[in-house]
Amino acid sequence: MSINKLDHIGIMVRDMDKSITFYQDVIGLTLKDRLLHTNGVIELAFLGFNNEGETEIELIKGYNDSLPNEGIVHHFAVKSEVIEEEFRRIKGLDNVEVIDDEIITLPNGYRYFFIYGPDREWIEFFQR
Repeated sequence: MSINKLDHIGIMVRDMDKSITFYQDVIGLTLKDRLLHTNGVIELAFLGFNNEGETEIELIKGYNDSLPNEGIVHHFAVKSEVIEEEFRRIKGLDNVEVIDDEIITLPNGYRYFFIYGPDREWIEFFQR
């Protein structure tokens, strides 16, 4: 098999500008490309951390704006080296709703917490 990594994760959004701003300001992603699909209806935006060969987030507007939150995406995770710092930073932001009241630690020592994105998608901050 020649498949060895995820290329991107698609997330349906209702407001492209609001979502791009959120993913840049809160998550720290950089807008890499924004375009209108060849069908002239669907708008796409690709964001990442500008690392070589990284998995990107693809925001999709206009495909189906009436999907339930579960249809958007359950969650994706961003890697955090010092999760306590990220938890404090995120909790200090007025425009972000934190799902977890504390950082959760799994039996294997991995730690995480979730926040809501602009369309109620779940975003996980994850430290191995």
